[in-house]
Amino acid sequence: MRRIFGACLCFAAASAHAAPARTPSDDPTAYPTKPIRLVVPSAPGGGTDIVARLIAQGLQDAWGQSVVVDNRGGAGGIPGVAMVAKHSAPDGYTMLLGSNGHLSFAPAIRPNLPFDPQKDITTVSLVASQAFVVATSASVPANSMKELAVLAKARPNALSYGSGGTGTASHLGTELLQLTTGMKLLHVPYKGTGPGMTALLAGEIQVLVVGLATVLPYVKAKSEKLKVLATMGPKRAVVAPELPTVAESGFPGFEFDVWYGMVFPGGTPRPIVMKANAEIVKLLKIPIVRERFTGAGLEPSGSTPEEFRDLIRREIPIWHKVAKQANIKVE
Repeated sequence: MRRIFGACLCFAAASAHAAPARTPSDDPTAYPTKPIRLVVPSAPGGGTDIVARLIAQGLQDAWGQSVVVDNRGGAGGIPGVAMVAKHSAPDGYTMLLGSNGHLSFAPAIRPNLPFDPQKDITTVSLVASQAFVVATSASVPANSMKELAVLAKARPNALSYGSGGTGTASHLGTELLQLTTGMKLLHVPYKGTGPGMTALLAGEIQVLVVGLATVLPYVKAKSEKLKVLATMGPKRAVVAPELPTVAESGFPGFEFDVWYGMVFPGGTPRPIVMKANAEIVKLLKIPIVRERFTGAGLEPSGSTPEEFRDLIRREIPIWHKVAKQANIKVE
């Protein structure tokens, strides 16, 4: 009996050593069992922040766990992305709401990027896209994209365009537009698109590529302070269907918008990824949630993790080409 009892103790000890009991927080199928941090690599109030807070509230309601938004702005949001991609545990309790500015543009224009978006993150789902538009000051003698292209090609660098700064969406979007249309515009960077809008309305610059949400009040009021010639996405915007796309305006194939998507650190377990994906996709189908997005000038758009991953892979080479041809580099 002593020998049998001793053997049982040894077996129990060995089993305990080989396979420690799993706690709920270790079990992907029980996820989530504690609060989640949602990192936003921008200051409060911007497009990324708006999207993140809508998603955070929806996940919090669905899961019964706090989802705390953690804004990490500055330096183009790169430190915030790096914190998640390189310095956070892949356990599902740190998420990132990023954009193509962080995951597609940055690898093309930043030679010393501290993370690799194709290796150091796990894609969860696209969340939304924001249509960008081509706006001009009221004094520009062009009422369509085709007319603007003719004018800008005939007078190279006579028209200036504003941006939110070197390497931003407004900068890269305008450079892609120039490469596509043959226009030659003079770049005037500002510290954000807000100052750029002020300059456009004052006639200090003539062209501005900007998010539709920023100019939508002017469009709806049929303001004479500026002209909105076209949207830059693959289809007309739901909130402003009267605006043609650049592709419809004589430049087929042109496409540019800003998207937002949810990611985890690289190596996050598949069950956690799929649970988060299912909840986000379901959330984006709720009518009141969709209304909140469209009211902010955003188009809700869920996806599979693979579709999101493949989008990033397709876009990075495109922006490498644009950055090289336009000689854009951010140290």
